[in-house]
Amino acid sequence: MAKNAHKRQVLKYAFARSTAQTALLLTLVALGAVVFFILVRGVPHVNMQLLFGNYGRYPSIKPALLGTLYLVVISVSIAAPLGIGSAIFLAEYTKSQSRFVRIIRIATETLAGIPSIVYGIFGYLVFVVALGLRYSLIGGGITLAIMILPVIVRSTEESLLAVPLTLREGSFALGSSKVRTIFSVVLPCAASGIVTSLILAVGRVMSESAVLILTIGMVVNKMPNNFASPGTSLALDVYYFGSHGYPEQAAATGVVLLVLVVVINILATILGNIFGKGELAHG
Repeated sequence: MAKNAHKRQVLKYAFARSTAQTALLLTLVALGAVVFFILVRGVPHVNMQLLFGNYGRYPSIKPALLGTLYLVVISVSIAAPLGIGSAIFLAEYTKSQSRFVRIIRIATETLAGIPSIVYGIFGYLVFVVALGLRYSLIGGGITLAIMILPVIVRSTEESLLAVPLTLREGSFALGSSKVRTIFSVVLPCAASGIVTSLILAVGRVMSESAVLILTIGMVVNKMPNNFASPGTSLALDVYYFGSHGYPEQAAATGVVLLVLVVVINILATILGNIFGKGELAHG
């Protein structure tokens, strides 16, 4: 009996392992196919005209590069202080099992799971129509800030809660106030997770399209003058070029966007490791 039970356990383990390996292989194949197809179709068409030329006879993503930069600056400037401040309040000034905190966490999880097109409709109705901002980068940036805010709050709170309680107690024992403990001990120790969440939020802003279609106007052939101007982004340029008879330029823009997202993820990993070592030294 025991021998048969052992054989069944071994078979179950082998089946689960082979299933997991197959799923991993299929995932890697799908990812590799997408990346390979985009690179093959797009790399030959990446040139200086596409990147930095004026939009005339041939398309250019120069307005999209500036528009994407504006959107990143607006959204992160708004979402970062609000998200980090909210996470500090939840992690340091409330009881983790209180009803108030549970309600906030449920609301945060709900907001994080809302489809991006719903945020786009919200931004259109509030900023474009109700507040009279019309199609503008500022309206799109604020909408993106609202969209990435739950991600920053959740990631930052998890990073703060991961800081050992003994570090806080040691700071209090040395006579430090709660505010000084938070800013001198807790935040430096949680810096790795906070910085990583911010960089990944930047990556999401750069790759978002549904929100921006309804808020910034998708003006692909004109450089934005300021935050109040309509504009475009790299993700919107991929959609525009693909739907207006420029498949090569769409693929090339996809290559540029893909490279930027990969660079951002690598940067997040590097900074996470750097701050992680700093946390160990601090500890």
